[in-house]
Amino acid sequence: MPPEPLLRADASPTAPGGWTREDWAGAADAMLRAVRPFSSPGHARITLPGPAGGYGTDVDGLEGFARTFLLAGFRLAGEHGADPDGLAEFYAEGIAAGTDPRSPERWVRLDEHPQAKVEAASLALALDLTRPWLWDRLDAGVRERVVDYLAPAVGDPTYPRINWVWFRLVVQAFLRSVGGPWSADDVAEDLATHDGFLREDGWMADGHERAFDHYVGWALHVYPLLWARMPGSAGFAEARRERDTALLDRFLLDAVHLVGADGSPLVQGRSLTYRFAAAAPFWAGVLAEVPSTPPGVLRRAATGVVRHFLDRGALDEHGLLPLGWHGRWPRIAQAYSGPGSPYWAVKGMLGLALPADHPVWAAGELPLPVERADYVRAVTAPGWLVSGTAADGVVRVVNHGTDHAAPGDTRGDSPLYARLGYSTATSPLLDRESWADPHDQAVVLLDVDGRASHRSGMAVGSVRVVDADGVAVAVGSSSGVVRWLEPDEAQQGHGSGWTGRHHDAGTVTVHSLVRGPWEVRLVRVDAVAEDRPPAALRLSGWPVAGADAQPTETPGAVVADGTRSRLVVLLGPTTGSGLSTHDDASPLGPLAAVPWARCPVVPGEWCAALLELTRTDGSWSAEPEVRLTSGGSTTWVATRWPDGARTRVALP
Repeated sequence: MPPEPLLRADASPTAPGGWTREDWAGAADAMLRAVRPFSSPGHARITLPGPAGGYGTDVDGLEGFARTFLLAGFRLAGEHGADPDGLAEFYAEGIAAGTDPRSPERWVRLDEHPQAKVEAASLALALDLTRPWLWDRLDAGVRERVVDYLAPAVGDPTYPRINWVWFRLVVQAFLRSVGGPWSADDVAEDLATHDGFLREDGWMADGHERAFDHYVGWALHVYPLLWARMPGSAGFAEARRERDTALLDRFLLDAVHLVGADGSPLVQGRSLTYRFAAAAPFWAGVLAEVPSTPPGVLRRAATGVVRHFLDRGALDEHGLLPLGWHGRWPRIAQAYSGPGSPYWAVKGMLGLALPADHPVWAAGELPLPVERADYVRAVTAPGWLVSGTAADGVVRVVNHGTDHAAPGDTRGDSPLYARLGYSTATSPLLDRESWADPHDQAVVLLDVDGRASHRSGMAVGSVRVVDADGVAVAVGSSSGVVRWLEPDEAQQGHGSGWTGRHHDAGTVTVHSLVRGPWEVRLVRVDAVAEDRPPAALRLSGWPVAGADAQPTETPGAVVADGTRSRLVVLLGPTTGSGLSTHDDASPLGPLAAVPWARCPVVPGEWCAALLELTRTDGSWSAEPEVRLTSGGSTTWVATRWPDGARTRVALP
C-alpha cells in the first residue's frame, strides 16, 4: 500500500518568515569565510580552536578541511561554478598540499588512521559535485596523488559494518569515474550490508543493534541518494533508485513528525554536535522528488532545523561551530569528536546544491505537522510512540524499542538511546553520573545503596495507535531483566551504553499510553533477585533545564525556562517523591531538574504515574485517574486525562 500523502499539494503556505536561498547562501558563505584564518599555509589542514580531539591534531586538521570542503562543494555546484569567494582555488591548493607525501601539511592516509576513511567520503563527494570547476582543472600530478590517497579504500575489510559502508561506496564510485582502482565485489558487499540495515517503513538500523538515531537520515538515506547520482555508481544504482526513493519517501512521513515547531530535532542519539545535519534527509527528499511530502514541508523542516541552531548561538564569536548544541558544551562530544567534527552539520545545507531556478526555491514553505494539529503516531522500527502538540510546538517520543543494544545485552543504558523518553524540548542528562545511574525518564530498581538499574537488552513489545472511543491513544510496552552495573574504569565513549560487571536486579514490565503532552506509565515488577532484593522502585520524569529550575505548587512538577515537567503517581502506594537537580548535565541549560517518585517493590502489583511535558501553563481541567480491570486474559486501562477526556484501552 502506498504511503498516505502528508499534505495536499494545494495547501496554503505559511506566513513569511522562512529563509530565501540568499539567506541560506549567506549563512554558508559566512561559515566558510570564518574557518579560513585557521587553515595551514597551503590550506590542506583547517585546525580550529579548542583542545585536540581524541584522534589528535593531524586528524583534526583533515576533518576541518574535508567537512568544510563538502559545504564548498554544495555552493559551487548550486552556482554552476560561479565563485566570488575563490572557493575552488582555496580548496584546490589544499588538495595539492594534502595529497603530497613530502608536504608538512600532508593528510593522514586511509591506511594510517580509520578516521581518514570517513573524511575521504566528503572529499570524494565534493570533488564529484565540483568536477568541471575543480577536479578537471587540477594538475595531472595532483589528480594522480588524489587517486593514490583514496585507493586504500579498495579491498579494505576493516570498514565497520555500520553507516561506514557508504564511505567506501562513495570513494570507490569516485575512483571508478576518474579511472582509478575499484572493486565490484566491494560494491556488492557494501550494498548488501546496507540492505541488511533495513527495517519497517523505510527506517534503518545503524548496524545489527537497535541503533536508531539521526544517522538513519543524515547517513543511511542521504548517502544512497548522492551516491546514485555519481557517474561511478553506473550499473549498480539504476536497479536500486526506485526502491531507495520509496524507502526515503516513507521514512520522511515519520521524520517530519519528529521536528518541533521551533525547528529543534530530537535530542537523541550520538554525534549530537553535528546539530543541523539533521536537516539533510529533508533536502534528500527534495532532490529525490518524493511524492508523499510536499517540497514546501521539506523545505520548512530543513529551514527550521538550521535556523533553530543559528538563531540560538550555535556559531561562536568567531563565526565557528564549537563542540556543543546551541552553544559551546564540550560534554556532548563522543571520544571521536574534535574541533572540526561539528562541521558535519553542513550536510543539512545540502539544499544549496540546488540551483536558484529549482522549483523548491519558488515554492512557499508549508507548515510542519506539529504546527497544524495535535497528533499521536507509532513508529514501529525504533519502537517509538510520538506525540506532537500544536499549542506549544513540542514533539515527544516515548521509547520502547531503541537502546543501541541487542536483545539480552548486559551493558548499561546509554542516556542517548535507552531512556524511556526524548523530546524536542528536553535533553537526556549527560553527566558522568547519569551514564552510571539513570536519573531521568527511567523506571529503575534501587539497591540498598541507591544504585539504579539499567534496562538495555529488553524485550520489545508492540507500538500502535488505537481508537479509544473516538480518542487516539498511542500504546506501547517493553519488559525484561534489569540489572545493576559496576562500570569498567575505561569506556569506549562512542555513544552506546557502558560496559562493566552486572548483577541482575529483577524483571520489570512497562506499558505506556500516550496522548497530547501526557503519558500514563504503568509499571509492574514481575520478579526480584533473591540474593540481592531491591530496596525500592523509582519512576522519573522529563528532565527540564535552563538558567534556573523551580518547583511549582503542584507536587511533582518543575519549570525551567518555560518548560514544565510533572510526574504524579495515580495508582499504587508511594514512599516518597521530589525533584533531583543536576549541574551542567544538559546542553539546554546550566541546571537540570527531574521529578521522581519512589514506590515499594511488590512483585505482581501495578503502579501507574502520569508524566507531563509542556510549554503551556499546565493547568488541568480534571484530576487524572487510572483504573485497571481484568477480563479473561486482557487487562483494561480506564483513564481520565487531565483535559477530562476518558479512554479505555487494552494493554498489549
